[in-house]
Amino acid sequence: MAEATKEEEEEEEEEVAALTEDGHSGQVYELTGPRLLTFAEVADEIVKATGRQVRYLPVSPERYGSVLARAGVPAEHVTMLTELFTRVLDGRNANLTDGVQRALGRQPRDFGDYARAVACTAAFGCLAWALVVHGRIATPGGA
Repeated sequence: MAEATKEEEEEEEEEVAALTEDGHSGQVYELTGPRLLTFAEVADEIVKATGRQVRYLPVSPERYGSVLARAGVPAEHVTMLTELFTRVLDGRNANLTDGVQRALGRQPRDFGDYARAVACTAAFGCLAWALVVHGRIATPGGA
């Protein structure tokens, strides 16, 4: 399932604009990138940006819950997280919005551009880890 990606920096810019500029009071901005990406496509973008081998492996909610439980996550959190990610990843987020344009007056940045910008920083680890946190496994080196 393709999802709309958003960049942390754009969220921060929108928050600053909402707090410091007129015209944002009472507005709701749903922020997305300019294209829908599957998690496999996100992994491919990381590979292109870093030259590292990253492989995306889909994981069922049941397996995700099992991994969390084995890692010592309390049962109530395991249940909440598996239900949350099941709902979040069911396709309801597979749409693009104009939130960045409305909030910041510019087009959103593409995930590939973001990945290339942070490829030489410690943020790469965060990119790969984000795939795990979202109920999927991405493994550097393809392991």
